[in-house]
Amino acid sequence: MSGSDKQIALVGVSGSPGICIGKAYLVDTDSPGVEVVEKYFIDSDNITAEVNRFRAAVKSAKEELTQIIRDIPGDLRDHIHILEAHKVLFKDKMLYGKAIETIEKEQVNAEWALKKVVSNIKAMFREIADPYIKGRAADIVHVSDRIMQHLVGTPNVKISKINKRVILVAHDLSPADTSQIQLNRIKGFITDKGGRTSHTAIIAKTLEIPSVLGLERATWVIRNDDIIIVDGDNGMVIINPTEETLIDYQNRQEAYYAYKTDIIKGALLPSTTADGVTLRILGNIELPDDIDQVKRYGGDGIGLFRTEFLYLSRNSFPSEEELFEQYKEIAQRMAPLPVTIRTLDINGDKAIAYNQTEDEANPALGLRAIRFCLKRPDIFRTQLRAILRAAVFGNVKIMFPMISSVDETTEAISHLDQAAASLKKDKLEYNRDIDVGIMIEVPSAVIIADLLADMVDFFSIGTNDLVQYSLAIDRGNRKVAHLFQTLHPAIIRMIRQIVKIAREKEVELVMCGEMAGAPINLPILLGLGMRDLSMNPPSIPIVKNTLRALDVKTSEKFIVDVLKQTSSSDISDLIQKKFGDIFLNMPGTGH
Repeated sequence: MSGSDKQIALVGVSGSPGICIGKAYLVDTDSPGVEVVEKYFIDSDNITAEVNRFRAAVKSAKEELTQIIRDIPGDLRDHIHILEAHKVLFKDKMLYGKAIETIEKEQVNAEWALKKVVSNIKAMFREIADPYIKGRAADIVHVSDRIMQHLVGTPNVKISKINKRVILVAHDLSPADTSQIQLNRIKGFITDKGGRTSHTAIIAKTLEIPSVLGLERATWVIRNDDIIIVDGDNGMVIINPTEETLIDYQNRQEAYYAYKTDIIKGALLPSTTADGVTLRILGNIELPDDIDQVKRYGGDGIGLFRTEFLYLSRNSFPSEEELFEQYKEIAQRMAPLPVTIRTLDINGDKAIAYNQTEDEANPALGLRAIRFCLKRPDIFRTQLRAILRAAVFGNVKIMFPMISSVDETTEAISHLDQAAASLKKDKLEYNRDIDVGIMIEVPSAVIIADLLADMVDFFSIGTNDLVQYSLAIDRGNRKVAHLFQTLHPAIIRMIRQIVKIAREKEVELVMCGEMAGAPINLPILLGLGMRDLSMNPPSIPIVKNTLRALDVKTSEKFIVDVLKQTSSSDISDLIQKKFGDIFLNMPGTGH
């Protein structure tokens, strides 16, 4: 037990939805020592032997990971690329090369050299604002932990050998750890570290088991065999629940499974409102393998293909052929449904380790997204050529991120035209006759939307960044997380303005931020006039099901009252008052 029978609630972030109740199993209990590393000096005669000891540890760790990949269950084979990327990191210059260099130059033991190198890498990634890219530092930490375990001789946790029906509690779980989870034994998991965009969260969603990440002190508070409740919908963990709480969550759990079963039955049906208006519901993806979920949940296409992943977890920029093959596969598998490919949206120089540029004091406002691409036309044109070639094989659209001016849009389109011209010169097959769009995610783009509309075929509202930049809230900063309010009156007015311009200019309009995938927002989005929504694939069935219970006329009248409210909490209360019955027992809506 945790030393007290008192009920305790911990709040983190949702890794994957759902509720599970069971006994805690601390997977870190038997593996102490990795965090505490002794420093000692190596005399000159033994430096070569110390380097060889480090190399041997890397080799053993890599062989261990190879065995895990061989044993990975069929359901997770789609995510095997994550572990393959970890294998590449074992020989990454930033990790492997720097560690050996530190041993040789500073004449220190291998454990200390590795710890120092990883600390520097973590500090470097910490400056990055984008939570997705920041989360990639976790991949390097997971690889270094595996090497460290072989250096210090600490036994690895064998999650696949756990033979109890338990909930895993860990300081951190690597994708390799998570991939060993046996669904017939592990009910869910929670971790001190990790975030919504981590690879661990991606695998958890594929497994479709509840998880809560980023709890910070779960392994300090929870003891083996404590009864815990994992509320993956709300990112909460309850330790030693009272009988009343237990019964409440048991009822919620039953309701969740019944609800999930019910809505999946209707996932392939059209998303038509009660008064006959059909919306288009699309999926956001990162990799070709994500298409399976979009199709299974009845998505009408890909509204946002984030292409950053193809540039991460590697040692150099991908070639045009590598990008082309990936884009082509997605276009072919989704045809004739649309696939919107967003061009590279990295966050400044430090996001990609192999891209050497100057540090930035404020990366969120620096050389990211389209600004980076326009600064590096060689990298931009390579991607544009690959997209235009892939467009021959399906219904491909192209979208430029973080546009803030007419000049940027003009220059981006010019590069697209030049890429097409170069393909023609090279006598390669391509399709320039594709829709071109921009993301509306900074306030200046909203203000000049009428000017931008004359230049493109579609807008896509990125609500995550639009909220961040409009409200001046760092969306990766937990201290101001409560101020990140998608229902803020300013955000609703901005969306209304974009819808108005899109209609007047007859420009297609999509919303691809997280706001689109939250059912509680649908009465407002419907009332504002949004008709195309793109979201994480697991959200598609619940959004479709909710839309069938709403009607456009009521939502349009509702907006009049919404615009009279002065705060996001007032607007949220108004939604509950008007549409509360629809959200009753719906996961993630506070009922």
